[in-house]
Amino acid sequence: MKITRRNFVKLAGIAGLVGITGVLTGCGNKTTTTQIQQNTAEAERIPPESKAKVYFSKKIDAEHLIKLYEKINAEITGRVAIKVHTGEPNGPNILPPAMVQKFQATIPDSAIIETNTLYEGARSTTKKHRKTLKTNGWTFCDVDIIDEEGDTPFPVSKGFHLSEVAVGSHLPKYDSIVVLSHFKGHAMGGFGGALKNIAMGCASAPKGKRQVHGIEDTGNWISGATFMEYLADSGKAICDYFGNQIVFINVLQRLSVDCDCAGTGAAAPKLPDLGILASTDILAVEQASVDMIYNFSDDRKKFLVERIESRSGLRQLTAMAEHKMGTTNYELITVD
Repeated sequence: MKITRRNFVKLAGIAGLVGITGVLTGCGNKTTTTQIQQNTAEAERIPPESKAKVYFSKKIDAEHLIKLYEKINAEITGRVAIKVHTGEPNGPNILPPAMVQKFQATIPDSAIIETNTLYEGARSTTKKHRKTLKTNGWTFCDVDIIDEEGDTPFPVSKGFHLSEVAVGSHLPKYDSIVVLSHFKGHAMGGFGGALKNIAMGCASAPKGKRQVHGIEDTGNWISGATFMEYLADSGKAICDYFGNQIVFINVLQRLSVDCDCAGTGAAAPKLPDLGILASTDILAVEQASVDMIYNFSDDRKKFLVERIESRSGLRQLTAMAEHKMGTTNYELITVD
């Protein structure tokens, strides 16, 4: 099958149906709503000094984005990459470029980084990608398409499936990375947050993305819980490379069940905007984001919860925990 964006989304939908019928059981680490609630109760008994700090604001604007970043940026130095999903042309749910512009302006020697897509479409080549960047308003600073000149291997230490992943060759030029993610659903991942943003978003096209999708290992598109393990492998390589010089911000806005790669075809959000979360711990910020969805007060969450669970998306969290990439035990600290 020719890999176009339409066929890419179609494959993801088929993968989701397989997940619903239970054919793909993964590694026996299925996490349910009940387990999420039990984990939350257990975390509440842990003293604050033993927890990761996750900073939160209900207000989604540049002022509060900057305030949260200032709580976590002590180790961010040198040349700084800001990893953002810049979206398909005219995507309705992407992070507002005007907000990101004000944020980026406060970070010296910074640039937005992106990679080309595996599927054919408006971002599959650097030339087309740059046109899309202009269409979507990402013109206020340098945007480094880090795989424009090829890729370089990053080792994966004790990966579930990968021993290395090909990332854009420009990535090692940066000393630090700020992972600024639009948290939302995803057709293959169940949800897309910080892990998806770096694991797939820094992987080169086509080589790295083929690795993360499992194509180079199996010849097939991997889905379900196993795909989450590939994401965790790739994300671990990037987190290990940057060490303490990587931070994570999830913006829970325009909470569609679809990723920004769905472009104008993305489903309209059912949930209201929930806020911004920031941490130096990738697992803690992802767990806090998922908890906000699951703990939402009414059944408007059901569409996103179904998307997450039908794709075995919660395996992202347990896979990161097994990789010792962070902790699910966090203290939520509100910043006004």
